[in-house]
Amino acid sequence: MIELQPTKVFDIFKQINAVPRPSKHEEKMIEYLQNFAAERGLPCKVDECGNVLIAKAATPGMENRPTVVLQGHMDMVCEKNSDVDFDFYNDAIQTYIDGEWMKARGTTLGADCGIGDALALAILDAEDVQHGPIECLFTRDEETGLTGAFEMKPGFMTGKFLINLDSEDEGEIFVGCAGGVNTTAKFSYAKVDVPEGYFSMKVTIAGLQGGHSGDDINKKRANANKLIARFLYQEMKKMDVMISDIDGGNLHNAIPREASAIISVPADCKETVKVDANIFAADVETEYSVTEKNLNINVTSATPQTQAIDPKTASNLVFALQAVHNGILAMSQDIEGLVETSSNLASVKKNDNEITIVTSQRSSIGSARDNMSDTIQAVFKLAGAQVESNDGYPGWKPNPKSELLKIAVDSYKRLFGKEPKVKAIHAGLECGLFSEKYPGLDMVSFGPTLRGVHSPDEKLLIPTVEMVWNHLIDILKNIPE
Repeated sequence: MIELQPTKVFDIFKQINAVPRPSKHEEKMIEYLQNFAAERGLPCKVDECGNVLIAKAATPGMENRPTVVLQGHMDMVCEKNSDVDFDFYNDAIQTYIDGEWMKARGTTLGADCGIGDALALAILDAEDVQHGPIECLFTRDEETGLTGAFEMKPGFMTGKFLINLDSEDEGEIFVGCAGGVNTTAKFSYAKVDVPEGYFSMKVTIAGLQGGHSGDDINKKRANANKLIARFLYQEMKKMDVMISDIDGGNLHNAIPREASAIISVPADCKETVKVDANIFAADVETEYSVTEKNLNINVTSATPQTQAIDPKTASNLVFALQAVHNGILAMSQDIEGLVETSSNLASVKKNDNEITIVTSQRSSIGSARDNMSDTIQAVFKLAGAQVESNDGYPGWKPNPKSELLKIAVDSYKRLFGKEPKVKAIHAGLECGLFSEKYPGLDMVSFGPTLRGVHSPDEKLLIPTVEMVWNHLIDILKNIPE
């Protein structure tokens, strides 16, 4: 079995994964961080939002170096497979080793951003690492609202340099990121009776890869909400379809992996629906033959439904879901291979009187982000929904004169004998918000290799953790006076 090196980093990561930390519920993680600091006699403060900052003095001879902030977020995306019994508010993540990868049993692994937090805490714990003054910043609720970064007041941290440890590809140093906004549509509906002689069925889409709605949006992965809408739209063209329930996706920043709908159709049409589902599944399997090898589209009998969404709202809902943009809208004209603008149809949820659709738009250009949001709004408004967008968050504009970037690149070449890739990322990072509140802050972002983040397929490439650790301590050693 592969060795978990550095031992200290993986030991701390194990401790972190024993601490429940869903977004907006990081109280236990805050307590863990406070105890970590107290046990080592390190100054620790918590702001009104719940962000935690732990400081460590310079090692002897390094007192005149500028302060470096090591930063990660304390929350994690809580996704699990539908057949897994797991309570993210109380249970510890169960990890295992598969070759060179660390994975979790049926849930997200928590390496986003738990492994970045572990790297920072290991620096605080180390006695053999040379560094100037250190501040380790752990922010709240990055995954669902960037709340900690939004609410952190200027002056909470004092560093000249900031290293964000929330990136997912070793050997890549990020110097810019996309901004984002969420657009939410709500359909009010009336309940109507399902006519006699109708047969009820459940349509299920499952087994998709899902993934991060920014980092994975360019990988031609299917969106379960788009697929369920596409199937319903096709059937509505053929027959009367009554929709009693529809549900898909959970998080605004995750590509939905599963979706379902409970429908009722005239009894003499039920076999047609089953045949159509088989044909539809074959078509979709062909379209996504490389990326979605575990796709499962299934139609089963359901408990007979007595009520459904009124037909006008149901058709408007399906038409809008079929029409609304999902995926890449534009690629960057400045950076080859970088997605500039995209949208994710993240979740569809029905309650007693309303259906809520959450979408997320990203772009490295503020005006393009806003235009993408307006485009999504227009589709749902045409369908009669109430629509609103949140304030969003800014992107992080690359700084070609970054002193920290030069130090990081030189360090990487010295350690590994090759050039790192300097890139911008389509995902959102807290660095955009930091740059607004700390205009002179010099920042880079890097981290070990992760795959399948924001899904139960999340995994960590173990050897890259040691590479990032060595890179990090070499940068700290070479920060100039």
